[in-house]
Amino acid sequence: MDLTLRVWRQKNRETAGALVTYPVKGISPDMSFLEMLDVLNEDLLRAGEEPIAFDHDCREGICGMCSLFINGRAHGPERGTTTCQLHMRHFKHGDTITIEPWRAAAFPVHKDLVVDRSAFDRIQQAGGYISVNTGGVPDANEIPIPKSIADKAFDAATCIGCGACVAACKNASAMLFVSAKVSQLAMLPQGKTERKTRAENMVAQMDFEGFGACTNTGACAAECPVGISLENIAMLNREYLGAKLTSENVAS
Repeated sequence: MDLTLRVWRQKNRETAGALVTYPVKGISPDMSFLEMLDVLNEDLLRAGEEPIAFDHDCREGICGMCSLFINGRAHGPERGTTTCQLHMRHFKHGDTITIEPWRAAAFPVHKDLVVDRSAFDRIQQAGGYISVNTGGVPDANEIPIPKSIADKAFDAATCIGCGACVAACKNASAMLFVSAKVSQLAMLPQGKTERKTRAENMVAQMDFEGFGACTNTGACAAECPVGISLENIAMLNREYLGAKLTSENVAS
């Protein structure tokens, strides 16, 4: 296939960016989207131009690094698919493809298609962990947990932190990400000890980072590549309200 790419180029976060048009030829339908970008970068290097910066790591849909906005969709046109899992057979010969970075004040652009998602790390560090000593690693069936609860906790734990929920939301809200991290621990016995401070601290950090408010349009769940459910946002709201009503945080 021969394609026309409109790619966002930006030197750094202090400079203005713009869409630049590049032709690419001879793209195999069996290539992944990132492999197609590799081909473009090889062409740019041969021409003496600077290659396009974009995030990637595992290329197996696990790490959440491949954060690209493709033709106005987070991770591209296919549902339940990360950019690295998206194949070029979903496009046609002669197509024009627009590729942009995530658009959110809390995700400033580093360079080209690379954004700074360290805000997610700081939210996680604010409370997305268990700090109490739970002893050695127990056997899998030693702590009795109903299967329905274990399944829901596992589903929430599949969040890869890619930020597609933020990019898809008209308010750039991080509620789906935060709710997944809160829910997976709140549902399990090991996480119940710190559930109140976890909800308070993670929501406070999310607000501090500058993410927008949730208005329940569902765009986040629709674009999530691993299918995180909106039920987690309901659980986060319940956890946060309960924490605030019985808060032991004198500064709250």
